[in-house]
Parts: sequence; structure tokens; C-alpha cells
Amino acid sequence: MFGYVKPQKSELLVRELEAYNGIYCSLCKILGKKYGIAARLALNYDCTFYALVLISASSNPIPKLVKGRCVVNPLKQCAFCEKAGLEFEQASALTIILLYHKLKDDIFDSKGFKKYLRIFVLPIVRHAYRKAAADYPGLGEIISEAMDRQREIEHRDSPGLDSCAEPTARMMERVMEFSSGEDPSTPKSRVLNRFGYYIGRWIYFMDAADDLSDDLKEGTFNPLAIRFHLNGESDPENIRKARAYANEVLNQTLSQLGAAYNLMEMNSMGSIVRNVVFLGLPQMQKELLFKKEKTNA
Repeated sequence: MFGYVKPQKSELLVRELEAYNGIYCSLCKILGKKYGIAARLALNYDCTFYALVLISASSNPIPKLVKGRCVVNPLKQCAFCEKAGLEFEQASALTIILLYHKLKDDIFDSKGFKKYLRIFVLPIVRHAYRKAAADYPGLGEIISEAMDRQREIEHRDSPGLDSCAEPTARMMERVMEFSSGEDPSTPKSRVLNRFGYYIGRWIYFMDAADDLSDDLKEGTFNPLAIRFHLNGESDPENIRKARAYANEVLNQTLSQLGAAYNLMEMNSMGSIVRNVVFLGLPQMQKELLFKKEKTNA
């Protein structure tokens, strides 16, 4: 579920790359400060992108970067945002809340050693989760409701792909609405919310396509397996067809996401968001799907 939403760094300008890395490192710093040193391990590209979008869509001044030492590697010098504002606070809380729910889902789906290892880690994550949910009860409620809805849909007989993706898409739509501070009826808010919807939908389908082989081996739920009647003994050609279909759905979702981006009002940081949407996501999609194709050839 985490780690898909990355920029194509080779296409970023030097100042853009420095700004992106500054957001990433600042989020790491906030996670450690608010939720403990171990919380830094939860740092991921997806929630970094969430903070980036909020900063890009904000009318507030863009945070200035200052040099500092990396906490994880003191020999390394990093750029941090001088004033890590509300966007970072919300992104750090979102990181922890999502991690907690993902861990619970993984415990439910996994078996053997992996299951017991995750059960062992759960109390540590739960402590940070309770603090994050107390800091931002609105975020905690949105994500908890989405996860409950996700489980309910996945336990239906033959749930459709669109219905499976809907809870994650709606969750990100509501998260954007909650975090933007905008009146939901304004054009700016509506566009930002739709942007959140399509990024959530893309993440769900990307996760399903990426995990398809592992889910078939372990016998865990995957909407593509349901759609194409796949199991651990399915012909590789049928699995390739499922991934090809997922690629079409992902491309359609990217098209809608790009359309929403083109309607958004953004400051100079918007160029990094553009890189992620039009270069990073397609590249990630291509790498993962084609890598799986070669592996299963």
C-alpha cells in the first residue's frame, strides 16, 4: 500500500529535487519528534506526496529550507523546512494511522511467522496510533470508516473492481477535504477532493496488481483474482491478462488524475506534483507491471 507515489527524480530540476528531499526529511523529523524514534521507520513516499500537495495548494508562503544533520545518519547533511507547519503535522499523523490499519490487515491476511511477528509489533504501533488519532480525530475517523467499509466489501460474494477501490478512493478524497481547510463547496476544494479520489483509486489498483502473484500463492484476497477467477494454480497467461487489464484501468485513472491536476491552483511547488503525476506514477506502473511480467514469463 505504501511507496508507489514517487517522483521521477532524474527529471526534476536541482532546486525541485532539493525541495522534495527537504519535505521528505522534514516529515521524518516530525515523525520522530511526535511519535518516537521508531516512528521514523514508517516514513514513506505516499505521505510525503500528501504533504507536498497540501503545501503546493496552500496560499501560505512556501517553507524555506535550512541545512541540518540527518538523525539517522549524522554524517550526512540534509535540507529541512525551516518551519514545518500544519501540513507536516497532518502528514505525520496520517502516516501512523495508515500504518496501524495496514498492520492490522496484514495480521488478518498473513500466516505463520509473519503473522506472529506483526502481532508482536502491533502494541508498539498502537501506542503511536492512539496519539495520532487523538491529535487528529477527524483523520482517524475517516480512515477507520474506510477500512471497515473495505473489509465489508471484500467479504461479499464476487465484489466488483470498482466497488473494491471505492473505499480507498473516497478515503483520500475525504482526507484532502479535511486537510485543505477549504469550504467544500468552493471550486478549489472540489478539484482538490477529486484529485485525492483518483490518487486513492490509483494506489488501490497499483497495490492489487503488484501483489497479485503473492496473493495467489498465499490464498489472500485480491480483486483481480476475483475478477479473472484466478488461484495459485492458474495459467501464467491468465495472470498476464489480469495485469494487462489492471494496466488499462490504471491508465484510465491516471488520465482522470491528470485532468484534476490541470484544474488545480498551485504555487511553484506544483511543478513537483506535476512530475509525480505525469512521470513518476506512469514510470512506477510500468516498472512494476513489466517486472512482474518478466518474472512470470
